[in-house]
Amino acid sequence: MRTSTTQVTSAHAATPPQAATPPHDLLSRRSLLVSAGTGAGALVLAACSGGGGGTAGTTGEGGATSATSAAPSGTVVTATGDVPVGGAVSVQVDGAPYLVTQPEEGTFEAFSAICTHQGCTVAPGDGELDCPCHGSRFDLSTGDVLGGPAPSPLPRLAVTVSGTDVVTT
Repeated sequence: MRTSTTQVTSAHAATPPQAATPPHDLLSRRSLLVSAGTGAGALVLAACSGGGGGTAGTTGEGGATSATSAAPSGTVVTATGDVPVGGAVSVQVDGAPYLVTQPEEGTFEAFSAICTHQGCTVAPGDGELDCPCHGSRFDLSTGDVLGGPAPSPLPRLAVTVSGTDVVTT
């Protein structure tokens, strides 16, 4: 550890002086990590990582991340007439791929189109949702795995019908 401290000190000595020293409350993340030490630095770094704006997620096998919620409540996802009974339609919600299904007349569901196996894009299939990469198959009603290597169901997006539109809740 002593060698590491000497190297850091030497590196700072070779750096030209700056015009002004920032106030203590404006320390950079790097300065904080160097001065805090490795244990506390890792904790600070963990607290600063991740955390996007409003999209929660789960990580599947192979590191694929699937969103579990997307747009604000009331966002129109698709028209009810665009979703075939016993089938699905691919849509984008806040730039992320989703599948809206109508497993039976008048019942609408929505799921992330990111396969929980390795992150490929799942597509509408014949009475199910199919991953073209490794053959995982998912249920139209629940998003549950019907077969293939996917370790978990597709994350659900909460939707309801408003007039002739499928909207987020």
